[in-house]
Amino acid sequence: MSPIAWRCVLSALLAVVGLASACSARAADPAAEARQAWQLLDYIAVDYPAAIQNGEVVDAGEYAEMQEFTASVSAKLAALPPGAGHAARLAKAKQLEGLVAERADAEQIARSAGALASELLTVYKIEAAPAAVPDLARGAALYAQQCTACHGATGRGDGPAAAGMDPPPIAFTDADRAKHRSPLSLYQVISQGLPGTAMMSYAHLSNDDRWALAYYTGGLAYDAAAREQGAAIWADDDQVRRVFPDLAALSGATEADLSKTLGADRARAIIAYLRGEPSAVAASSPVNSNASLALARQRLQQSVAAYRSGDRGQASALALSAYLDGVEPVEPQLGSRDRKLLRQIESAMATLRARIGEGAPTSAVEAQAAAVGQLLDRSETALADRRNSTTTAFLGSFTILLREGVEALLIVIGMIAFLRKAERRDVLPYVHAGWIGALLAGGVTWAIATYAVSISGAEREATEGLSALFAAIVLLSVGIWMHQKSMAGRWQQYLQEKMSAALTRRSATFLFVLSFVAVYREVFETILFYAAMWNEQDSSAILAGLGWAGLGPGRPGRHRIRAAATGNALADRPVLPLQLDPDRRPCRGACGQGRGGAAGSRLDQPGLGCRATDRVAGPLPDVAVDPRPARRRGDRRPRLRRQCAWRKGCAFRARAPER
Repeated sequence: MSPIAWRCVLSALLAVVGLASACSARAADPAAEARQAWQLLDYIAVDYPAAIQNGEVVDAGEYAEMQEFTASVSAKLAALPPGAGHAARLAKAKQLEGLVAERADAEQIARSAGALASELLTVYKIEAAPAAVPDLARGAALYAQQCTACHGATGRGDGPAAAGMDPPPIAFTDADRAKHRSPLSLYQVISQGLPGTAMMSYAHLSNDDRWALAYYTGGLAYDAAAREQGAAIWADDDQVRRVFPDLAALSGATEADLSKTLGADRARAIIAYLRGEPSAVAASSPVNSNASLALARQRLQQSVAAYRSGDRGQASALALSAYLDGVEPVEPQLGSRDRKLLRQIESAMATLRARIGEGAPTSAVEAQAAAVGQLLDRSETALADRRNSTTTAFLGSFTILLREGVEALLIVIGMIAFLRKAERRDVLPYVHAGWIGALLAGGVTWAIATYAVSISGAEREATEGLSALFAAIVLLSVGIWMHQKSMAGRWQQYLQEKMSAALTRRSATFLFVLSFVAVYREVFETILFYAAMWNEQDSSAILAGLGWAGLGPGRPGRHRIRAAATGNALADRPVLPLQLDPDRRPCRGACGQGRGGAAGSRLDQPGLGCRATDRVAGPLPDVAVDPRPARRRGDRRPRLRRQCAWRKGCAFRARAPER
């Protein structure tokens, strides 16, 4: 065989081997093919109206591109390994190709392309959301460095390099086009590039940088007024917040789709706000422990890689982010399960940052990062174990509310009892207004802390530190205050001093403030405790404990209610003091009637004597004497009516003489 023939055979063999290698590589990474098919489908759904309108070709170049892209989608899906639903997806791609050939309506094309794209996202697990909240400041810096030459400084597609480009660069400020683009679609274009255009791939950027750039460019079509309107809607409308439970929902959302449920104006405002403030969605999302720990592992790997390359500053920042953005969000959950493990993780991550900072050998940094990774594996197992979590959450919730509620209740009851004793019922509404206002203020405090304040990372850590310091000061002051008032005599003296001063000054405002501050302090402590223990997994148990503690102490016996009502009805009757023998047994049991001696004499009936120690607070009660003759005896010895308002105290009231 001649040398020329050998060269031809060899070339053919090399071509076959190359083709087989290419097919093998393509089959080895089906996700990459699926991602590119998804990107083409998204492009078709957005750009088809520019090619066809009312069944007529308005731009031949665009229409040819649509035909090419639909054929590419079919080819890419055909190259994917067969599996469940593969034939159906391929049939849908062929159907879309036929719709484009028939110049179908743009709405039908968008619906068909969108349905197939969504299916690809699910089946091939295409990345659909950032691992952390995108940094828009970083996105703006990247845009200025990488994109302004073509897309222009403001995103109008009028950069100095745009002249002569075919097709021209996209104008991100085009409102009609922006309606159909999601941050996910922009992210895929940034990652993969766009075949047949000057848009190249920016896969060399980190994953976080590409998401930051996608969110920044996705927000260029919206102005400040729309963002302000969206912020107001987001704060007030719980239905809107349920539409975006996490960053994945926001990343895949388009204004056009959202307008079908919220209306055009509200949809535009919400998209404008959330693309500029994606942290609002992250703040309202429940903590996902698996996602947080996965983020921590990712940051650790990036930190070690940066350290190997000699960038100690970046390595240190990533190691800190691994803790603040990955471990810290699940601290309350992990602390309630295994506090010792939590302390080990904190110590190990601090050691890692210290070794990076001091320039330790790479092997030492890698070993420490591996140790942290093992601790994260253990924490994931601990968080997955729910055997004791529900009971612990219920008991903790029940105990917190019961303890704080009883403290506030004792304060208010003491004030009310003293005012009733002093016959100053006219100022009781101020006391009631104080504690009711404190409860309402507590609700507002909780709402602000939950919905209006959104922080993450280092800001969250600093806020929790300040909150812990404030809580320590509050608890210390409460402890000292309660210790000082722990004895009954001191408690009574404290109440009488404060209440007497108020009555002397006739300052109803002081009574309101005293009641408000005393109760709001307990409410605020309760909010702090519940915020620390709250997590989505145990939310039902926490709410059950809260409800049980709230309902349990608030069910007094009917005899107490009747006694209190009777005491109120008799409050305006004549009252004569009666000296009671302190040696008599304290009155107990149900309310009843008895007879005793005249004013200043000894009571003859057993069980009707009262001692000062049996009162909740205050001196011996007044005893009203009815001077009418007794029904069964012909003398004028007084009749006494006993009204028991507490289990260990009794008050005596007599009915006024009938006229």
